[in-house]
Amino acid sequence: MRLVDIADTIDLTAAESLWAQRARTAAARSRLVTAPPKALTFGVPPVELTLGSLEVVIGGQTLQATALARLYEFGVAAFSISVPADDLSWIDFSTRVNAVDAALGLASGTEAWNRLLAQIMDIMHPALLRPSVAVLHEDYLLGFVHSLEGVVSTATLHDELDLVPLLAGESRALSEPARQELLRQRFSYYTDDLAVLTWDRAFIYEPRDESDVVDILEVANAQLLELRYYDELLDAELPRMYDLVEATHNVANPLAARRYADLARHLYTLVAEVTEVTEKVDNALQVTEDVYLARVYAAALDLFRVPHVSKAVDRKLAIIRDSYSALYEEASSKRGELMELAIILLIAVEIVIAVMRHG
Repeated sequence: MRLVDIADTIDLTAAESLWAQRARTAAARSRLVTAPPKALTFGVPPVELTLGSLEVVIGGQTLQATALARLYEFGVAAFSISVPADDLSWIDFSTRVNAVDAALGLASGTEAWNRLLAQIMDIMHPALLRPSVAVLHEDYLLGFVHSLEGVVSTATLHDELDLVPLLAGESRALSEPARQELLRQRFSYYTDDLAVLTWDRAFIYEPRDESDVVDILEVANAQLLELRYYDELLDAELPRMYDLVEATHNVANPLAARRYADLARHLYTLVAEVTEVTEKVDNALQVTEDVYLARVYAAALDLFRVPHVSKAVDRKLAIIRDSYSALYEEASSKRGELMELAIILLIAVEIVIAVMRHG
């Protein structure tokens, strides 16, 4: 999957309408399949779009893949390309997963993702509020297995099958500590399912047709992407803020209060916008009762360092809030000085008028 920040906000209702008009197929609101609605739900369900099939060359073999996109309200488009891997031995399946990474991953230079993005941007442009100029994205690779011959229980599956080459993407043997660390985040709910998560890959064994774990990993990646966007935005904004504050301080003008007030309003608007969007990001998935999926979700957020990036955004917002407060106080002080000066001038004028009358 590849997730791309395409706008500040996406009007999902308009997106559904635009897709129906241009693509002549209905869009759907995504929902978690196995979790009870009250246990774990999307904050605002994303719009799911079927993009059709495409040919991809994987390991020298041309395969027919399917493409899907999900649009999230907070500006993220999540694309996925599903490559078939039927009737393969475990070694061949692991090889297929790594070949998919080589063909569609970050280092591949493939244009497949750009074509899908261009297709969505062309149709959805009217539904995008402040489309993104610079493209920021996250990639994630999943090896999804529905059936394994001879497997009754997944309790010892990681001992029976070597998951490391698939999860690490490495052809060389890893050390034992590295192997243990790679397999540390393992989750099972039933005796016949398994999810193993890493920073940029996951292995999922699910005999049923659907898995909410895939959706959870997508949401966690979307949250990481959007928080990265605002972290970089604030990184760029802070030096500009310092320069503007310095320039405003250097204005020896009794009317400088307006400059302070204007800058304070700009900072307040920025804080309000970032806070609003980050709250939407934080509430993208609402977890209440499903303990298993909640554990998977929390592990994914930790693996992707989402809390770390979120704290960085909060720290920078706190700096801007403090600067706003200082500028607001400075503007009030400047206005007070201006009022005092006006009063002194009025008194001086009254004295001059009184002297002129008596003179």
